[in-house]
Amino acid sequence: MPEDAATVAAPVPEPEPVAAGERGATRIADRVVAKIAARAAREALRDVPEAHHVPAGRWPHATVSVRPAPGQGGARPPFAEARVRVAVELGYPCDIGARCGAVRHEVSERVRALAGMDVPEVSVSVERLHSEQSRAAEQGRVT
Repeated sequence: MPEDAATVAAPVPEPEPVAAGERGATRIADRVVAKIAARAAREALRDVPEAHHVPAGRWPHATVSVRPAPGQGGARPPFAEARVRVAVELGYPCDIGARCGAVRHEVSERVRALAGMDVPEVSVSVERLHSEQSRAAEQGRVT
């Protein structure tokens, strides 16, 4: 069946590119970055041998300060840099420096991967150490 000129569609012109400032932006809230950081810290400490000394529910928590990346002006860009502070409780005895280093590394990598932000600083503070003896004392028995 021959095609006549009325049934052939005219070519659709390509749309003009939209300028970057007019396309919109993705913003990631500070509290979302803090949750990513806290979860990464929890996972970094999950499989260490002394983890069972820490009572259930004593998960790491994080606070985050998100700033524009250097050289990007005063407006907060969608993907900036995050300075993270993580507070943890550790089982004792352990290599505290190694545990804090593992937390710093995991938090930095995870925030970079999931939020697309540079993480020039991760500060880890140890709020409490839990030993087998302190856990027994909390339960009312001392050996």
